[in-house]
Amino acid sequence: MMTVYALIVAGGKGTRLGGSTPKQYLPLAGEPMLVRTLRVFEACTAIDEIVLTVPEPDFAFVRESLLATAALRKKILLAAGGPQRQDSVFSGLASIPEDDSLVVIHDAVRPLVTCACITACVEAARQHGACTAAVPAMDTLKQATAAGTIEATLPRENVWLAQTPQAFRTRLIRGAHERARRQHVQCTDDAYLVEQMGATVHLVPGSRRNFKITTVEDLAFAEALLDAGGNSR
Repeated sequence: MMTVYALIVAGGKGTRLGGSTPKQYLPLAGEPMLVRTLRVFEACTAIDEIVLTVPEPDFAFVRESLLATAALRKKILLAAGGPQRQDSVFSGLASIPEDDSLVVIHDAVRPLVTCACITACVEAARQHGACTAAVPAMDTLKQATAAGTIEATLPRENVWLAQTPQAFRTRLIRGAHERARRQHVQCTDDAYLVEQMGATVHLVPGSRRNFKITTVEDLAFAEALLDAGGNSR
């Protein structure tokens, strides 16, 4: 049975929520957001080991102030985050010792992910090689001009909004990232890099609760869901 790694991406310095603290370290319902995300992967039996990318200057803080107090049992390897998300993922992939494995890539600031979604992604990657959690578009889609006016209304049928986790055979996603670096391609979606190789990426139904926390409103909404028991692991 091949090893299944979780690659948790927390390498950013994002402070769009205000203040000087990167958002992955902010408290969410009394616990750092990053720790909440790690706990889901800790509890999920589909995951064997965890690779965590954080800014290298944060290593001591993460080890001593977050991981030590969280008392997580699974092996967690720290990898240095890069200037862009893609660089952080590449660094995390380089820390995985073998190609014959599966890797589940997930944004640390999506703490409401569930074990059921993670497991579904692992099984899809095991069967197909590449997959992404996603939800179908529900709202009307508008294409805008640079001036901020509507240029076209787009059909939403067959349009899905990509999330993480995204799961891959390690050899496949490592090759996709290496190819992107050679061609100087930058993007924020790992599945896109696999698509550019001509490989098929399968969709796994995600959840609208599995949103990326970016704004103060997002943080408040996540806390409300947790208070209501919304993070079913």
